[in-house]
Amino acid sequence: MHTRVLGKTGVMVSAIGLGAMPLSVPDNRPAEDQAIEVIHHAIACGITLIDTADAYCLDDTETGHNERLIGKALRQLPASRRDKVFVATKGGLIRPQRRWDRDGSPRHLRAACEASLQALGVDCIDLYQYHRIDPAVPLSESLGCLKELQQQGKIRFLGVSNFGTADLDAARNMADIVSVQNEYSRRHRLPELVPPGQPPRPEPDTIGTLAYTRKHQLAFLPWSPLNGIGQAKSLGTTDAVVAGLAAARGVSPQQVVLAWLLAQGPQVIPIPGASRKSSISDSVKAADLKLTAAELSALAKI
Repeated sequence: MHTRVLGKTGVMVSAIGLGAMPLSVPDNRPAEDQAIEVIHHAIACGITLIDTADAYCLDDTETGHNERLIGKALRQLPASRRDKVFVATKGGLIRPQRRWDRDGSPRHLRAACEASLQALGVDCIDLYQYHRIDPAVPLSESLGCLKELQQQGKIRFLGVSNFGTADLDAARNMADIVSVQNEYSRRHRLPELVPPGQPPRPEPDTIGTLAYTRKHQLAFLPWSPLNGIGQAKSLGTTDAVVAGLAAARGVSPQQVVLAWLLAQGPQVIPIPGASRKSSISDSVKAADLKLTAAELSALAKI
């Protein structure tokens, strides 16, 4: 597996990560033993970056479900293999009655971080990401809390998720931010567009964040890189350009899309979700797929 540097940290992680969310959300959620097998398979395939969140669960009665799966899976590995895995988690969303609500208060984030440490079974979280801005709480309070937790040795690196360029400017003035996780896929192309010369549109407005991360040496972790849960399998029928290139190359449409994302810059580290070992085996091959200039030009058209 090829590796990439996580922003300015100097830490090398696999060029393709594992988005663990499908192992815990309602649709086709696998049994625990099967989920752990999927995590072990990802690591065996060379994946060293696993992305999770405390909100990846059915509802707030089982907050941390996904983190506990990962923690259990890692504890079953020899220390020599476990220590090579870099886990990124998130806090700031809550799941009352299966809703996706926000709570960026310092009180909640402190409790969430402590719970994540326990769920993952670690003393320090590799990358802790503020999941989504809570408009009811000043960003300075949310990030100030996370910065304090970092200074206490409970967080190694700080990242953010679902942030626009103006939000990133503000965040970087408050804390040492190393990564941003935004939606980016064939059907969601806002990050690669040039920001308009006008006031920001209502969030989530992630226009221009791809170029922003390249300029400021932040890692860019595209979430839902294959169009979202349950949509990856339809790439071969809904995207004619991808389907044609995949057929010509003798590879899967999913590999073409992931290779296209990787070609958007060395800071890009896709984290495709998976709940089956076969999906992971296919996705990791994208790291070796080099698209030509003509192929990238065809894929660039929106």
